[in-house]
Amino acid sequence: MKIVVKEVSNPKEFKIFYQFQNKLYANCKEYVPTLDMDQKNTLRNDPALDYCKRVMLLAYKGDRVVGRIMGMINPRYNDFYGKKNVRFGWFDFENDIEIARALLNEVIEWGRAAGMDHIHGPLAFNTLGRQGMLVEGFENTPPVNCLYNFKYYPEIMARLGFEKECDWVQYKINASQGIPDKIVRIAQMIMQRHNLRVLDIGKLSKSEIRNLTTKFFDAYNECFKAVTNFIPLTDKEREITGKHYFSMLTPSLTGVVVDEENDIAAFGISIPSLSEAFKRAKGKLFPFGWYYILKAYKHYKDIDLMLVGSSPKWASKGISAIYHANLASHYREQNLRWAYTNPQIETNTAALKVWESYSKEPFMRRRCWIKEI
Repeated sequence: MKIVVKEVSNPKEFKIFYQFQNKLYANCKEYVPTLDMDQKNTLRNDPALDYCKRVMLLAYKGDRVVGRIMGMINPRYNDFYGKKNVRFGWFDFENDIEIARALLNEVIEWGRAAGMDHIHGPLAFNTLGRQGMLVEGFENTPPVNCLYNFKYYPEIMARLGFEKECDWVQYKINASQGIPDKIVRIAQMIMQRHNLRVLDIGKLSKSEIRNLTTKFFDAYNECFKAVTNFIPLTDKEREITGKHYFSMLTPSLTGVVVDEENDIAAFGISIPSLSEAFKRAKGKLFPFGWYYILKAYKHYKDIDLMLVGSSPKWASKGISAIYHANLASHYREQNLRWAYTNPQIETNTAALKVWESYSKEPFMRRRCWIKEI
């Protein structure tokens, strides 16, 4: 049957678009459903839409929807890297190469018409979105902020002539293993030498949290600007993202190191693992999804390691030892079970070096594909 690709043009099609992946993976035990509320908010209100162009597409066989994709042009990315790339994301399809081909070709033509010369993805609007197609670790359940896909996805991408642009890797770590005494001694020595301290975010006022959020994203933009595919956040993105992330922080799972001027020197942020709760919610907050998620947030044994980094001013001074020592002690006190690292690009050796002191095992590998158009 012929595959027809149509642009999303009404509320009914919009709903089909943001719910498609949950239906496609309904019988996949590893998949973590996205929340309808989160998907709608991202697709309608993401601050990156102030500067990104996008097109949302659905693939049909007759009256049946068999795939979806979003094409995006991020001019801030292209300007930052001196490229003309159209990106794709929200890419899901039944096991048929012709569905994938039809969807990607529509994005390619859309990108060509805008003067683009390469297509890459899966990516989101900016760096903080869900990105990277799973190529290893299909047997594992991902953190809630990470994509999952069937094994046939990367096989089809290779058959369509796409090549690897970059990979992100994730590790599974015994959360209560602690760290070597040597690292603890180094952390204490660095703190004393440079008059550094770890903030107790649970004791900060609302105004102090707002100030910390501003400083955090100053540090964030500086930390990651040399990392492939990173895009510095705008002021609006920093404000909205900050409100979202910092409202979720658990003091015992957060390590923020500040210097004498109260500027952020380094940070390590983790959150309770909510994957199993999201599975039980099945994409809905009501009637019981909110309860499963709230319960998992308060009573947890596993955690997701979201962000770690050091200000360039401190990056060469071994300052990561401080927040690692601090967090490792909290993890051990809580007798936590597993910690799952956030995807880290394989070329960022400094970030990956952080985990050398830990006993770990490979968990997932994700890929950004690229093709000349």
